[in-house]
Amino acid sequence: MGFIFYLSAQSDPLPILTKHVWDKLLHSIEYGTLGLLLALALRASGASEGTALLLAAAFASLYGASDEVHQAFVPLRDCDIHDWMADTLGGALGATALTVVLRLKRARASIGRARPGG
Repeated sequence: MGFIFYLSAQSDPLPILTKHVWDKLLHSIEYGTLGLLLALALRASGASEGTALLLAAAFASLYGASDEVHQAFVPLRDCDIHDWMADTLGGALGATALTVVLRLKRARASIGRARPGG
């Protein structure tokens, strides 16, 4: 979150990257990482998969909204609802990715236990 805030406080962050990559994709990747890390932290603190997914996605979306408001006060930046939508989608996808990985890992472990000698 500190890294996101740092980038958002700059008028033209990572200009070489932002000139060649669609900004909505960058927002989705940035917030996808945040959503995944938030879900991981919530799971590590004892939250169920579903709770971790929903809270991580919601918190990433709220942080994205606050980030857009923050950018309204940065020279050459603006508050853009489409950026917030990309943030929200990315956060939800990141949190979902963790849930999918954990479920696949559990399924793989149960298959290993079901095999004779496994």
